[in-house]
Amino acid sequence: YGQLSGRKLEDQIAGKRVEVDENKRNPEDFVLWKAAKPDEPSWDSPWGNGRPGWHIECSAMSTTYLGNQFDIHGGGMDLKFPHHENEIAQTEGCTGIKSVNYWIHNGFVQIDNEKMSKSLDNFFTVRDVLKEYQAETIRFFILNSHYRSPLNYSQDNLNDAKAALTGLYNSIRDYGTVSRGSADNDYKTRFDKAMQDDFNTADALAVMFELSRELNRAKDQNSENIESLVGQLKYFGSLLGLLQADPEAFLKGGDDALDAATVSHIETLIQQRLEARKNKDFAKADEIRSELTALGVVLEDKAGQTVWRKQ
Repeated sequence: YGQLSGRKLEDQIAGKRVEVDENKRNPEDFVLWKAAKPDEPSWDSPWGNGRPGWHIECSAMSTTYLGNQFDIHGGGMDLKFPHHENEIAQTEGCTGIKSVNYWIHNGFVQIDNEKMSKSLDNFFTVRDVLKEYQAETIRFFILNSHYRSPLNYSQDNLNDAKAALTGLYNSIRDYGTVSRGSADNDYKTRFDKAMQDDFNTADALAVMFELSRELNRAKDQNSENIESLVGQLKYFGSLLGLLQADPEAFLKGGDDALDAATVSHIETLIQQRLEARKNKDFAKADEIRSELTALGVVLEDKAGQTVWRKQ
């Protein structure tokens, strides 16, 4: 007892967190079956009417659906002690074998460096965030820090995540039909090393960005290995749940894409701007660009063409 959290029984102060129950034989004991109280749900048992203690609920569910031993058990940092420590004690006390091979405890979500809580009125749901950001943007934001670290939610951080992911999508924009593939090279070695280092997704993403920069250089030089690099980037993305959308669709808003009439208007304005530039009417071209910016459109001029994406 204490191997998971690193806490020692002799260092525990009984009654510090919860008042000691006078029915306990040892102050460190925890309850497997709680005696029934008036007006509470209860069930009959060999120990009398009552209900399960909250620690044993997890042991019951995990052994029922995953067996007496399984690989990965997750939860927040605050559950390591006493909840998961107690879960280990009761499960292994019952089965006599090691119950979990790997414990993964995630850091807390913070809002602008403050702990997220209803009492501070800084609480939000994933549904709320999905109204403003595509799902992959949120996934990238989470993966960009180690899962054990605090996750600081802020508008600026989500916007940074959106910009970074947009950069990856831009690098494969013209190669949406290329299938993902892999290669036995330095990128894969380093990506695998990062993921095997306690799921260090932040370092794995850094490898993807290096590969993206090489891909952009290859496109500038019209190299023969462009599609191979695109395939590798898509492969790494598939392992993290990124770069799963059609690049054009993602860059134009995904599920929050503009309606057909607005898209048609944008493309008409872009064509008018190209005509103005061709006629050297740069004042008109700048005016149209400003109008497009007001619509939330970002233009990219390349190789005599103009492509656009949603801001």
